[in-house]
Amino acid sequence: MPGWAIVLVIVGLLGLLTLQDLLQPRHAIRRVYPLVGRLRYLVERVGPELRQYIVTSDLEERPFNRAQRSWVYQNAKGVNAAVGFGTQRDPSAPGSYHFLPSAFPTLTEEAPEDPRPVVIGATRPRPFLVRSRVNIAPMSFGALSAAAVTALAEGAAEAGAYINTGEGGLSPYHLAGGGDVVFQIGPAKYGVRTPDGALDWAKVEEWGRHPQVRAFEVKLSQGAKPGKGGILPGAKVTEEIAAIRGIPVGHASHSPNRFTEFHNVPELIAFVERMKATVPVPVGVKVALGDAGFIDALAAELARSGRGPDYVSVDGAEGGTGAAPLSLSDHMALPLRDAVIEVDDAYRRHGVRDRIVIIAAGRTITGADAAQSLAVGADLVNVARGFLFALGCIQALRCHENTCPSGVATQSKWRQRGLVPVEKAPRVANYARAVQEDLMVVTRAIGLRSPGELRREHLEVVVDVGRRMKASELYPYPPLALRVLEETDTDAFLQWAS
Repeated sequence: MPGWAIVLVIVGLLGLLTLQDLLQPRHAIRRVYPLVGRLRYLVERVGPELRQYIVTSDLEERPFNRAQRSWVYQNAKGVNAAVGFGTQRDPSAPGSYHFLPSAFPTLTEEAPEDPRPVVIGATRPRPFLVRSRVNIAPMSFGALSAAAVTALAEGAAEAGAYINTGEGGLSPYHLAGGGDVVFQIGPAKYGVRTPDGALDWAKVEEWGRHPQVRAFEVKLSQGAKPGKGGILPGAKVTEEIAAIRGIPVGHASHSPNRFTEFHNVPELIAFVERMKATVPVPVGVKVALGDAGFIDALAAELARSGRGPDYVSVDGAEGGTGAAPLSLSDHMALPLRDAVIEVDDAYRRHGVRDRIVIIAAGRTITGADAAQSLAVGADLVNVARGFLFALGCIQALRCHENTCPSGVATQSKWRQRGLVPVEKAPRVANYARAVQEDLMVVTRAIGLRSPGELRREHLEVVVDVGRRMKASELYPYPPLALRVLEETDTDAFLQWAS
């Protein structure tokens, strides 16, 4: 065969492969970067062998290492995510934690799933019955693409989880799939603002009547950038996003770093109470915790007058999908475990822990991560970046540049075409169910039936080489006994709700 014919055959084959990549809907990288994108899968396949000699180990990358990302990818695809040859972690390293398994674990058939859903705002006109302990954390449309939000919303609905809108307002894509939605309102009041930037209470009331809106969340701060408002680059402010948020097209959108409506706890309480009087659903606050006196004041007011938020969403300093200044990301706010303990302890001290729901968010990937948050005091967990991995995120760290190669965090139509919601939504649902089941695996191994029964005494922390402490000893509970909703209370609510 002459040389020119060989070249022609090669070019033809490459052309066919390129066409196949452009038309297939399953792999975002290949769809946006045809032919070249195939190299990623080749490198992934031979990566473990190469890393024995060069580059990094599976546990060295940050913010999420290769082992964590692989666990998400495998579960999202519904393939075997088990590991072989033992753990790669050092179980004796200071700061590591482990759970204390029971000699007589709970049989799977005794607790196939969590029997105790969480009720937020049990006394509200429309309480929120949350059936999944694992839900989708706040991520705004604008920061994420329409395709990404659509896939997340549809996947959450399929898995019985809720999706939080983030502070960018409620878009039609959040309502895809017909699932539960938490409407977050930040200092810029996107989606419910007047032209001069004030809160439009009529719009709040209107959204409060929407059957899919199950709660409102007042965002005080977030783990990615505590004390700083969000930034959406002008390149991402399309006509659609501008209309949803109520801002000018093409101009960078800067959210203030706090609400102007309140500047102390009494004024915050008054603001929350006005919102509760406006909408029938629960109202909560989101905070990256600093001074523990703030949360103590909220708990004290709930004990004194019954006023205040129905839930507190706690963002750890390690959390955050948004771009942020390095100083804030690295050195501001309490880590998640410490922050959750502060909130849990505050409401216990004042005897009202049974009247508040605590949600934890911050670098949660597996069921063990979720179980740790529940053991130290949370009722629910929100997951952000884990769900982005389920969508196909490759941790390119370009979230703030509008050039996300997987179509997740970009408004580029070309890059978005790689993310096909009908293909990615089932992966989101698979991952949500996998984390929930992983959480139940941990729960049953400890000898419990519900993740809601996890306590600090079930968790042990390595504080030094050869020295371990139960979390209940390292972080002792306040003297006042915890009062919880009895099983009969939950059963009565479920009967009412049905």
